[in-house]
Amino acid sequence: MRVLGIDTSNYTCSTAFYDTQSRRMEMAKHLLPTPEGSLGLRQSQAVFEHTKLLGKMMQQLFETADGLPEAIGVSVRPRNVEGSYMPCFLTGKMAADSIGAVLGIPVHEFSHQQGHIAAALYSAKRLEWLHHSEFIAFHVSGGTTDCLLVKTGNGTIDQIKMVGTSLDLKAGQAIDRVGVSLGLPFPAGPYLEQLALQCTDKIKTQPMVKGLDCCLSGLENQCGKLKEQGAEPSYIARYCLQYIQQTLERMLLATIEQYGKKPVLFAGGVMSNRIIRDYFTGKYQACFAKPEFSSDNAGGIAVLAGKMEELA
Repeated sequence: MRVLGIDTSNYTCSTAFYDTQSRRMEMAKHLLPTPEGSLGLRQSQAVFEHTKLLGKMMQQLFETADGLPEAIGVSVRPRNVEGSYMPCFLTGKMAADSIGAVLGIPVHEFSHQQGHIAAALYSAKRLEWLHHSEFIAFHVSGGTTDCLLVKTGNGTIDQIKMVGTSLDLKAGQAIDRVGVSLGLPFPAGPYLEQLALQCTDKIKTQPMVKGLDCCLSGLENQCGKLKEQGAEPSYIARYCLQYIQQTLERMLLATIEQYGKKPVLFAGGVMSNRIIRDYFTGKYQACFAKPEFSSDNAGGIAVLAGKMEELA
């Protein structure tokens, strides 16, 4: 079964072509352009950029794809809960419905969050977790800092229960704001990581965790004070990432205490950070996606659509 995946998130236009038999994945994706010094895009601008980019991504993808798709998967909302909506996902849905109608093939709809989890499982070679498993997943990005209890059925994600979240700023937002304040490009994640790796100082942070939830707005303020005090940019970058790392660890330990020890998966763009990834892999044997499957991508959407077709 050859499956086309489409994901039009707020920052990335992404397509994927997945072969369910060989498990080979081809992807073509592109970050949406953002004005220099800005901290994001308006939804109207994101829709406009996706409209310009999606055809180019399809053309690039099918230069190497073997044959035409037999099914399509598309992300249509941020989370699979009532009221979860962003206009940018309409661009991908329109393309999927149009291609599906022309080719006469099924179109399967998923949430962006489901796609992130499936992409992480694919990349970490843990697709067996899609069959009657229960695990803890962190979805950490510009729009989410969520701790989730995930239950899967026969190849599907049956339930995603949010047990902890950030009550204010999200981790990706904090990273971007701190990075831009240091003169780094947006999105700032990869640049902040490179800067942080230059710092070898021992750093202590005091994350704000309330039960299973966290607050990250204080991180931006603390990094601002460090800058005013003349701290080196590399120190501020390291402080920022270590604060987020320790916040996630406290959330994980609180979740384990309440729900019991379970396998742990990290997904989302922030989780492509190697400092955080190495820490949780070494201490908790957590599973992470490779960087290209941590950031927004259509790969997980294609995998889930393929699973739906296998069950049909």
